[in-house]
Amino acid sequence: MSSSTEWPLWEVFVRSRRGLSHTHAGSLHAPDAEMALRNARDLYTRRSEGVSIWVVPSTSVTASSPDEKDPFFEPSADKPYRHPTFYEIPEGVKHL
Repeated sequence: MSSSTEWPLWEVFVRSRRGLSHTHAGSLHAPDAEMALRNARDLYTRRSEGVSIWVVPSTSVTASSPDEKDPFFEPSADKPYRHPTFYEIPEGVKHL
């Protein structure tokens, strides 16, 4: 199959339970968003593991490079208030 006739690649994110974040489950090829969503449901939630699915065209995902980790994340090092070390987590809170 040539690249001009291949279906686009979609990234799949699944939320396993209410209150939890979506996590990357994998990738799949599909002709459009609706088919990507249906295929993701069939492929990644066969045993009722999910309550929500996101599909995103792979071409729309922009990521930082692991090689640029130090310079990219360096500005956050001077903002200690962003780290949860200053906060106490109340009892009974499971997912924060």
